Amino acid sequence: MSREASIASATQYFDSGQFKTDLARRVAIPTESQNKDRLDALHQYINEEMIPCFAEMGFKTEILYYDGLDLPFLYAERIEDENLITVLGYGHGDVIRGLDDEWADGLSPWKMTEKNGFWYGRGTVDNKGQHQINLAGLKAVLDTRGKLGFNAKYLIEMGEERGSPGLREICREHKEKLKADLLIASDGPRLNADRPTIFLGSRGGVTFDLIIDAREGGHHSGNWGGALSNPAVQLAHALASLVGPTGQVRLPELVPATLPDAVRNALKDCKIDGGIDGPEIDPNWGEPGLSTEERVFGWCSLEILAMEAGNPRTPVNAIPPRAWARLQLRFVVGVDPLNVVPAVRKHLERQGLSMVKVELSREEIFDATRLDPEDPWVSWALKSLEKSTGKKPALLPNLGGSLPNDCFSDILGLRTIWVPHSYPGCSQHAPNEHMPVAIAREGLGMMAGLYWDLGEADAGKA
Repeated sequence: MSREASIASATQYFDSGQFKTDLARRVAIPTESQNKDRLDALHQYINEEMIPCFAEMGFKTEILYYDGLDLPFLYAERIEDENLITVLGYGHGDVIRGLDDEWADGLSPWKMTEKNGFWYGRGTVDNKGQHQINLAGLKAVLDTRGKLGFNAKYLIEMGEERGSPGLREICREHKEKLKADLLIASDGPRLNADRPTIFLGSRGGVTFDLIIDAREGGHHSGNWGGALSNPAVQLAHALASLVGPTGQVRLPELVPATLPDAVRNALKDCKIDGGIDGPEIDPNWGEPGLSTEERVFGWCSLEILAMEAGNPRTPVNAIPPRAWARLQLRFVVGVDPLNVVPAVRKHLERQGLSMVKVELSREEIFDATRLDPEDPWVSWALKSLEKSTGKKPALLPNLGGSLPNDCFSDILGLRTIWVPHSYPGCSQHAPNEHMPVAIAREGLGMMAGLYWDLGEADAGKA
């Protein structure tokens, strides 16, 4: 009975081919939560895959619902001793739309295919493969030690790709049931493919629309040019007043007052690398005076996701009656998401652009969260990963993307530690989503080691 034996048990599960078989079976279930016709698949994943998996490890399970929603939440728990620490795990079994027709030849979102050291399939990294790695790590400890040595709770949701509707309400309603000492979960990418990574929260996300409805129908640009306002011109000025030509956010209410020293210090050791297929970084884009890593993980970005005026595919000689743009603010701790839309409205009015309507494009807002990088649990987790891999892990104060981490940090009051099992070039949310085989195998060993260490007397001590 040893830490090394637990890691060996996890890697044997991988080397035997059983991990691949289990993941392929789960990928084949088309759990598209954004597709109302896939509701049966969401329940199938919970009932046929997750419940038996937890039952095999001695967990009690319960399916939870929030009033008015048909999305299931699976709660599982294994309580070994009320005096032991309790760890909450999280994952989501739903996936983004498959986009079946857009995958490369020979690939399908619902049939896992191995090619050039990658496993292709929808959910391989987001998030079926990631929580499968963690559950296998738990089982390896149980098989080796005969017990976990700590209490474990787990929450699997089936609506994360829809903005996690109901998750906050479930956490509030079942706060006592979900009570724990910390969260350990996996989602999102590593800093790069080769370096184990820990992140402590996530940037938040607010998506909103700018809309100008000037009049009914277009009017001939020759007959009316100079007499009628052009919504496309007005929209261009509105956008330029919010984001500078090098990507700097121009509205103070949409950025934090400062970059904390603890965040800056953690990011000194980090370097963004998208791999061979990743895009080339634009070094002068974003907030001046910050490194690329500080801009992504410590600051805010305001992105224009789409915009339209007139008929882009077939332009005609007419002043467009309407213009529209969808923007997304990725924000960090220190920015109030509820103030974003009001602040933008007031700003545009000051600019003489009161004709621009500002509306939220989705009700769900992911809040920004960040555990203190100097928390003792952070040092403990970094040491555990380094002991298992022989590599110095990267520490990111928060993920650049958005996760419902505020449910755990703010509502449940937990320390949150995320150990991702993916990499920036994984094509998450796009065709050809894939997991590097090497990351899957290394991740199994890391999590077996991490869960083993949670059962030791000095767990959580720096």
